[in-house]
Amino acid sequence: MDRHPNDTIHDWHMVSPAPMESGDGHNETRCFAEHIPEIVTGSITLLICLCGLVGNGAILWLLGFRIHRNPFTAYLLNLAVADTCFLFCTSAFLVIYHMPMLSCFQPKILQVLPLFHSMVLLTYSTSLYLLTAISVERCVGVLWPFWCRCHRPKLLSAIVCSLLWALACVLAGLVYFMCDMGNSGHCWMVLGTLCFLNFCFFTPFMVLSNVVLFIKLRRSSWQHHPARMYTVIFLTVLFFLLFGIPLSIQIFLNFFVYISFVFEVCLLLASVNSSTNPIIYVLVGSYGRPRFRGSVKVALQRVFEDRADSQEVGETPMMGITA
Repeated sequence: MDRHPNDTIHDWHMVSPAPMESGDGHNETRCFAEHIPEIVTGSITLLICLCGLVGNGAILWLLGFRIHRNPFTAYLLNLAVADTCFLFCTSAFLVIYHMPMLSCFQPKILQVLPLFHSMVLLTYSTSLYLLTAISVERCVGVLWPFWCRCHRPKLLSAIVCSLLWALACVLAGLVYFMCDMGNSGHCWMVLGTLCFLNFCFFTPFMVLSNVVLFIKLRRSSWQHHPARMYTVIFLTVLFFLLFGIPLSIQIFLNFFVYISFVFEVCLLLASVNSSTNPIIYVLVGSYGRPRFRGSVKVALQRVFEDRADSQEVGETPMMGITA
């Protein structure tokens, strides 16, 4: 069923259930019962977010203070920041969102719900943009290794990450002021731009870069390439396509048809995606040693500090773990 843009804007503001009359225990019980599926889904998502915060926090500590950085780890550090912020904002959003379902009244704290909603979009979009940048740069590094060794700017990773964060901030800021603050005249245009960039621009570039990268590596010897690093990239992108992209699809389809409860399911899947990256790093770093008993730092070092990566981008094989 086709939808008018004003309908989309209306749905955008339906971020909390309507309150029922307070003071009646029967009404409160009925209110709670009506929202059991949302509460169960939200509880599972919240638990996943808390576990993911622990894992991403450990990655932030190790990449930020314990392991020397290279162009690859600079991207992954920013990705861990985006995932951590996404999980935190999602947790706060869910707690606030479900308050009316549990108590059947709308507290004043619901006024900050749109802010966390926009922060969820910001951090989710940033994760997508960073994964696209990682995929494109690794693809370029394999297709044109000479350029990477001789002409790659040293600050390219920092510049790209800064620009991607800025782009996500601008888009999320426009969503917040045009949609959440009530200035809904151009809300559908802002959301349309966000959906187009996320679903029709960055996602195809990410997929295409990984397909080209995989084909190129299949035709050449993996001996001269950092196999663990590329395995991390492929798995991270695969999990994002499986668990992260549904949220982009939901936002896009919301322009045409509104299906209740779908947003929370997509948010649950996106939380799984942001929580699995630390597990991928550790498992890939530990692979190949049946009796691997090293610390998490050692496993991450095997992934992030592969000498083949340093040689490919024209850097000296450094990377030991700092004391």
